[in-house]
Amino acid sequence: MKVAIFPGCIAATEQYACELATREVLRELGVEVVEVPGFSCCGWPLQNVGTVGWVYLAARNMALAAEKGVPLITLCNVCNRIFYEAKFLLTVNSELREKISSLLKEEGRGPLDGVEILHPLELFHDRIGVEEIKKRIKKPLKGLKLAAHTGCQAIRPRKLRSIDDPEYPRKLPSLIEALGAQSPHYPEALDCCGAYLFYTRKDASLTLAGEKVEAVQNWGFDGLVTICSSGHRMLDGKQDAAATTIGKALNLPVVYYTQLLGLAMGLAPEKLGLQLNRSPVRNLLGKIG
Repeated sequence: MKVAIFPGCIAATEQYACELATREVLRELGVEVVEVPGFSCCGWPLQNVGTVGWVYLAARNMALAAEKGVPLITLCNVCNRIFYEAKFLLTVNSELREKISSLLKEEGRGPLDGVEILHPLELFHDRIGVEEIKKRIKKPLKGLKLAAHTGCQAIRPRKLRSIDDPEYPRKLPSLIEALGAQSPHYPEALDCCGAYLFYTRKDASLTLAGEKVEAVQNWGFDGLVTICSSGHRMLDGKQDAAATTIGKALNLPVVYYTQLLGLAMGLAPEKLGLQLNRSPVRNLLGKIG
């Protein structure tokens, strides 16, 4: 299997462990990563500025991947949603499609169609498969209880795509359980991480992140598992700021699923970028051994 990785701005400029861990575990699983030079922002920051601008950026990135003829894996839920939304608009709006096609042609890019967008949950759960992952485990994570955070924009709006059940997502918990850990449902599983509000209402954003972490902590989980660079940035990277905002003590280990998978496959923590996590992941590593 061959794939291309679209890291998105956050993984490329701040959440380095996201792409690092993804590449490491894909290599171990025999998945070849095809490099695609020229990727840019997905277009999300321009969504409230003008339709042509953000759709062009999204279409250009998808065209670059289409030229390589491989599925495009997005490391951020927002990027995934943007690409699907752009594809939808280009299908229903012929005038927009003609404009974007013209702009891409000026740049020598194409084709406009043809790229398959995959969320990491679709790659690991649907394509590689839970059973195949189980075969690769060298250090089962028995005795651990880990909360799953799928993230709002991976499962909504449902009309764009159906990555998982929007009311009761089970793919990430299933992937965690494939590693030997427990991942039971908890009431706040669908609660927002706050990422979408961070640039406009920081206090509200940090409050959402803090309340999410506090809830997981109070339920007695050993850690929280993310699948998105934006969500991880809030729940891991901004955990201290969130604790200050809500006035609570927060000390919950937060890891990417790919980091957790790599540990269960016997990879060294530093290869998975765990030294870059901001939350107290040493507490979790101590339980894994």
